[in-house]
Amino acid sequence: MPEDKTNEDVEVKEPKKKGIKTFLKWVLFGTLFLCIGVAGFGGWKYYQVFLAGKEKVKEEQTVKIGEIWPLGAMIVNLMDGNGERYLKAVIQVETSSPECIAELNMLKPKITDNILDLLSSKKYLDIVGYEGKQQLREEISMRLNNYLSKGRIKYVYFTEFVIQ
Repeated sequence: MPEDKTNEDVEVKEPKKKGIKTFLKWVLFGTLFLCIGVAGFGGWKYYQVFLAGKEKVKEEQTVKIGEIWPLGAMIVNLMDGNGERYLKAVIQVETSSPECIAELNMLKPKITDNILDLLSSKKYLDIVGYEGKQQLREEISMRLNNYLSKGRIKYVYFTEFVIQ
């Protein structure tokens, strides 16, 4: 007789149990991506709260401009031999406090005289370049600071500077 196959002899192929392994892989990858996302979000919030706040404070400190006091237009002959050249300069100064403005207004005649003397003592070659203008700014600032007791001059601006 042909051999009867019994249940014991026949190998029944059971489907492989990949479902659990696949599920565990997806749970592991999901957990990993979740941790990376939480860390990224935490870093972003840390930057916004702590580091960006400090940068804004620095920007606000550097942008702060003092009171501006207009000294006015000054036209002087330069000290070049026969007086053929003249300088027209409109000067404004930045002060450290509003109290300086009142003090500068009281002393304006003295300050104007002093600055006119300074400008008329310059030669064309002394003030024609960038370095010459910077040195002139420093000299004006130094002379004005000698008059002040309640504050100081932070910067000198030339809003017009014409040499002919």
